Amino acid sequence: MTGIERIAAERLRQIEKEGWTPEHDDENTGFELARAGACYAEYGTWPAHSEIPPNSWPWPDAKWKPRGYRRNLIKACALLLAEIERIDRAEAAKLQ
Repeated sequence: MTGIERIAAERLRQIEKEGWTPEHDDENTGFELARAGACYAEYGTWPAHSEIPPNSWPWPDAKWKPRGYRRNLIKACALLLAEIERIDRAEAAKLQ
């Protein structure tokens, strides 16, 4: 599986298993999805953040689940994709 395929699979997992649907994502208008993605990309391998999320983490601590550098990068990309899709939906809604 390519990196792009893994990111798409993670995004699908987030929707189907975690319940983070596009409708739910649309409620995150304060850049939470992008900030969460940035946290996984930047801090996901720091031992100090293995259990305690960084200060910029946008959600409750229990949602912080780093799992290793490569896996965290996939999660980061999927969260950033969710933010891009949220922006696209918001822009499309303005045009209607």
